[in-house]
Amino acid sequence: MVAVVDSNNLSIPNLNTNGNESRVGYKRSVSRSNSGYVSSIMGECCISCTTFNILAPIYKRLDHQNQSLRESDVRDSWFNRNQTILDWLICERSSVICLQEFWVGNEELVLMYQERLGNAGYNTFSLARTNNRGDGLLTALHRDYFNVLNYRELLFNDFGDRVAQLVHVESVVPFFQNQRGGQQEILIVNTHLLFPHDSSLSVVRLHQVYKILQYLELYQTENKLNHIPIILCGDWNGSKRGHVYKFLRSQGFVSSYDIAHQYTDGDADAHKWVSHRNHRGNICGVDFIWLRNPHQSRKPLKASWAEAVFSIIKCQLQKASLAENDAFAFFKADNNGDVITHSAFCEALRQVNLAGLPYGLSFQETDDLWAQADVDGNGVVNYEEFKQRMWNLSCSAQIENNCNDNMEDSKDCSEKEILGFAVKDAFLFPSEVEKGKWPENYSLSDHAPLSVVFSPVRMQSSS
Repeated sequence: MVAVVDSNNLSIPNLNTNGNESRVGYKRSVSRSNSGYVSSIMGECCISCTTFNILAPIYKRLDHQNQSLRESDVRDSWFNRNQTILDWLICERSSVICLQEFWVGNEELVLMYQERLGNAGYNTFSLARTNNRGDGLLTALHRDYFNVLNYRELLFNDFGDRVAQLVHVESVVPFFQNQRGGQQEILIVNTHLLFPHDSSLSVVRLHQVYKILQYLELYQTENKLNHIPIILCGDWNGSKRGHVYKFLRSQGFVSSYDIAHQYTDGDADAHKWVSHRNHRGNICGVDFIWLRNPHQSRKPLKASWAEAVFSIIKCQLQKASLAENDAFAFFKADNNGDVITHSAFCEALRQVNLAGLPYGLSFQETDDLWAQADVDGNGVVNYEEFKQRMWNLSCSAQIENNCNDNMEDSKDCSEKEILGFAVKDAFLFPSEVEKGKWPENYSLSDHAPLSVVFSPVRMQSSS
């Protein structure tokens, strides 16, 4: 929360994994409470953010023997479950709430959320997926903490009918008493990426993120927002080992939960926590709150995008047992010379199902990939260029995994002071998922809500 809150003892509902309510004493502090709710920070101005895929009733199966029976057919079931979700959200009182699989197709449920969140002090924005899919997104911002400067809707119009919301906000009060420039502005995104039904759809999810980042760059340029923190929330339908995770890392974003728990990008920490049990019974961590501070270094977006696509291609060829030499021969095809031509490159993309399909790469994107691979611009890609730009990649860019450095009071007067955020705390509910386990008696959703507390920090920028 933005406003400083005294550490008074409060009595608020405590929801167990069944969604049942009990009353507990609760003291706000920097550490997580026993009840698992977001805590405020004593003596500091902070904001908190919650992302939660609340499982639309049209998708919730009630009977494994009868797959056609959904919760949307039983009003008491979806009504009570969503009332309990609202109880949880209102008690948590995050500054920002981002919900996915919000049942926009049901007027009663929409009004329930609008009224209860509105009465609790939130401005709400909902967005339906395209082609009348029935569900969508809801973003809520607490009026005590944020003024909404602008709201934009991103319609991907792609294979998965996915969408995103962009909200440009400013804090109601300055984060620091002596802050120059008044209130702090932030860009917040809420989205829900396509479920990876098979590996050929990996590029679709990557493309959805690429569109979000392209739009963010355009929005920042148009509104001259060079030094502004960005928070991305949602269900990303991919784990820490996936291409989307690595792509976002190469763009300077950090996973807030992993920062709070000092987890690395390595395989050893890839499965320390989970946030979702899918319809196949698999458990995985797919819900993230990403943070990018204004000073964070990153690769050029187009180059980073190309590396991510080439990484997908490499994974697919390796699954087909093709080593480096074999992969070069695959791209070279029947060309007599020891180079890859543009036409052979395009044909190889079609063979790995990345082009030539309704959800595949566009002609422009294919040309962009080619431009990244053809280093010297002579119209062909030789073996060295292939190794350097298409095979031996480092998409994650090994960006420093610490956004909590407080770079205050630089003596270089040419540098401009800017504001960013440090991750103070982050947790998933119920607590079992933080240990990589899914409790059988958890019934709020097939996702665990993720909440993060951010504290503002002063930083320096030379630009």
